[in-house]
Amino acid sequence: MRTAVIDLHSSRSVWSPPPSALTAMRRAFTDDWRVRVVRHPTSSDGDGSGASAQAVRAARGAEVYFGWGIATAVVEAAAGTLRWAHTAAAGVGGTLTEAFAATGAVLTNSRGIHAEPMADWALTAIGYCARGFHAAAAAQRARRWAKDAFTDGDVPLREFSDLRVGILGLGGIGRAIARRCSAVGMTVRGVRARPGRPPRGVEWVGPPSALRRVAAWADVLVVAAPSTQATTGIVSRSVLRALGPRGFLVNLARGSLVDEGALAGLLDAGHLGGVVLDVTATEPLPRRSPLWVHPRVAVTPHVSCVTDRFWEREAALVVDNVGRYLSGRRLRNIVNMRRGY
Repeated sequence: MRTAVIDLHSSRSVWSPPPSALTAMRRAFTDDWRVRVVRHPTSSDGDGSGASAQAVRAARGAEVYFGWGIATAVVEAAAGTLRWAHTAAAGVGGTLTEAFAATGAVLTNSRGIHAEPMADWALTAIGYCARGFHAAAAAQRARRWAKDAFTDGDVPLREFSDLRVGILGLGGIGRAIARRCSAVGMTVRGVRARPGRPPRGVEWVGPPSALRRVAAWADVLVVAAPSTQATTGIVSRSVLRALGPRGFLVNLARGSLVDEGALAGLLDAGHLGGVVLDVTATEPLPRRSPLWVHPRVAVTPHVSCVTDRFWEREAALVVDNVGRYLSGRRLRNIVNMRRGY
């Protein structure tokens, strides 16, 4: 009998599948399949890739495995039988190991599943910057009625329709951000690995080499690209400087894409009008980091993707892909092992 493993219980309740989602995923398999559900919680933080002892035992002889990342211990347990692995995370950095590549198994991920809530978060972050909420929050902490700062021009207030937004990364998340920005009147340009035709809401797309030029043009730079060797540190000091003294930076991708040392130094030098970070190079953000207390920085704890609709979308993706797998059709969201996404 063929075996599938569902190892999706998370230590965080929002990322643990409700009974309805588990039932839908189990029922997607035919009667000649044994479906093992791992009840021990695992870590869903970042790219996942943790594994409990129960998960390792369940993975022995498995042909299909669904988890929060695919841990090396799971790969080793399923050596020789694993044919398809799916991660409920969008990032796959912790899964792309030599051990996994050696299995020859197909890897799928959950890219696009997080696009809608993350795009909502990005638009909120842009509004936070454009309407002076950094200054308002700092004044509130100091119990200071700062009306003069807003009415004498010290705090620049921008309308959405006047903003120029550069988006680094135009996958599912970047495209959803672009649609929202365009819908409220913002002008959008993008940067991605393979430029091609601009998607809806984007007036121009360039290659990564154009990032500094896009930053110099933009009022806001939104970072929404995957974390790969090619994108590590791509938002460099020169890119941040190109944003100008009143430019805004919004990062909801991975902290590794931004040179945080350069960012902190430029902020201290009076550069950049505001920064909103959902991700940082080290998570949790170290208590001693100056980003915690900088008046022009807002930090959220890697939660831009949180939504009460995740399992509705994730279960639909898994069920559809199980049907494709059983009928020999191409799976959705296959990860390109060479590109890393």
